[in-house]
Formats: sequence, structure tokens, C-alpha cells
Amino acid sequence: MTPITRRTLMAGGAALASAPVAAQAQARVDFSGRTLEWVIPFAEGGGSDVWARFLAPFLSRHMPGRPSVIIRNVPGGGSITGTNDFYARARPDGMSFIGTSGSTQVPFLLGDRRVRFTYANMPPVFVSPTGGVCYLPARFGVANAAELGKLRGQELVYASQGATSLDVVPMLAFEALGLRVRHVFGMRGRGEGRLALERGEASIDYQTSSAYLRQVVPMVQAGNAVPLFSWGVVDAQGVPQRDPTFPDIPHFTEAYEMMHGRKPSGVAYDAYLAFATAGFAAQKPVMLPPNTPANIVETYKAAFASMMTDPELLANKDAALGEYEQATGDAIGPLYRLGTTIAPDAREWVRNYLTTNHNVRF
Repeated sequence: MTPITRRTLMAGGAALASAPVAAQAQARVDFSGRTLEWVIPFAEGGGSDVWARFLAPFLSRHMPGRPSVIIRNVPGGGSITGTNDFYARARPDGMSFIGTSGSTQVPFLLGDRRVRFTYANMPPVFVSPTGGVCYLPARFGVANAAELGKLRGQELVYASQGATSLDVVPMLAFEALGLRVRHVFGMRGRGEGRLALERGEASIDYQTSSAYLRQVVPMVQAGNAVPLFSWGVVDAQGVPQRDPTFPDIPHFTEAYEMMHGRKPSGVAYDAYLAFATAGFAAQKPVMLPPNTPANIVETYKAAFASMMTDPELLANKDAALGEYEQATGDAIGPLYRLGTTIAPDAREWVRNYLTTNHNVRF
């Protein structure tokens, strides 16, 4: 079997984008008088719930027939429960669709035994990126990523939500950089991680884009914290680029080059890039059930693309979507594949790393 790499994934995505799609010529369905159900496998009030509730009225406006779009929250198992249920039970009639998140992609990529869904079987119709920035207190005397070498040999403390949570991204980043970091588990959110750093109990942290802007930028402006790198975004070829929200902050790959004087490579970096893409650059995908007819898939894709040109959405999107370019149309396939696929050797490396260093059992 040919090994899966980011290069082969992108080549496949490009071929798919350029191939004739007969479904595009098919008649779009009309949802007049219908109610569409958007499944969110998280509790109300969380980031994914807020994201979906912001987008739902605009999707309704741009779907043929202007159907109602309601949110159905199905929390449990860190989003695995609701996603498993959707995968097994949702009918491929266009009446229901699901939006997952990086915390759903992480257990899928790790091969968690609780996972009963396969992303490749669910047609994607929209992908929403986000970002985050890693930073540390100014007391370390590190002015920027170019001075990361000053941290060699020092023990840093990271307040983590868990080894198999989305915090696996900074864990793999620190490992690839060669930093000595002790991970203290049990945080209930990144907000608790930030507070631990402010109290001096942790010494390195990351915050998502919105939280960084709101909570950490004032610390930076006061001279108490220093940004190191962002998780970045990826371009159409899967190559890391700077986060558009933080264009003056290097992304992780640039920070690695600044510290080591060479480009990162190898299985540890491949593992980091797979999880960083799943957790941030392709964090929130929207999918239809397996075996959904092509004309329904194309109808949803067209509605999401049209929605992203809505003047009202564009005027109010920053709080929910930030500065990130939302993936619609031909951009969906390649980004979705990168965010939901990992090379077998990288997966095995991560599983062995987590078992050896954090006693995780698979």
C-alpha cells in the first residue's frame, strides 16, 4: 500500500478539484418548508456551539427554500458520543449534518477505540479554521522565537487539559523543539492554564486567538509576557503560513528554524503538523452523513459558499470566525483531508510517545 503523506494528500485533493464533477450539473434540492438539524456533539455555550449558532441563520438564508436550521447538542465522550451516533443513524437525505472540532479529530487521529466514525466517509461541505499563540513570561529573558535557545536545559511547566486532548498540539510542538517541559494535567480549559501561568505555577502556555487577543495581549503590552509563535495556517499545498490574525508573529515552523538553524523534518514534526492542522488550521469541519447523494452535497457546498459573501455575516464575523479564510468550494477537500488524516508512521510515533511518557493506553 502506498504510504500516506501530505504530498500525496494534496496531489489527490488537487486532482479531485480539477476533475469534472457531474453532480454540479444536477438539480439542487429545494428545502422549502423543511427544518434542517445541525448536530453539534458538544454542550451548549462552548466554542463549537457559539460558532454554529452564529452561522445557522445565514445558512438558512442561503439554502434553497430558506429552511429553518436548528442546533441539536449531543454532548458526551469529548464529542465522540454524538459523532458516533450521527455516523451510525443520520439519514443521507440532507435533513441533518454535523459540525465537529479539533477535539473530535484528535481521538480519531490517535485511533481511540471509542471512535466508530470515519471522516473519509462523511462528505465535507465547509471547513472553519482558527488559531492560537504560544507565549511565556518575560522573566525568562527571551525576547522572541529567535532566542528560544536560551530555554535549553530549563524545565518549563505547562498546565494541560490532558495528554489526548487538544493540548497534544503544544506537547508535540515542545517535543519537536527539544524543550524540557513538564505537563501538569487536570486543567478544565485553557483559561485555567493562563491563570496558572499568571500565578507562577506554569511557565509556558498557549491561548486560542480570541482569548490571546483579549487576555494575553494586555500582558504583552505591559511587558509581562512574550509571544513565541502561532500555530499558523496552511496554504492550498499544505505548507504552513503565518496566522492572518498575528502576521507579525512567526508560526511554529519558522520558530523551529530560528532556534535550530534548519527546517524541521522527520516523524516527530510530521506528527505535530498533522495534529496542529486538525486542531487549528482545519479545526471545525461540517459534514453530511455517509452516502449522501452528490446533488445534496453540492447544494450544501453552494449554500456555505454563498453564505460567506453575505454582507451581514462579513460585518459581524470577527467574534465567531476571526480573520481566518473559511474553506468553501474547491478549497474544502484538500484542507479537510489534511485535518482528518495522519500517516501511519506518525500515528504510531505519537501513540508510542504518549504511552512511554504519559502512560496513555490505547
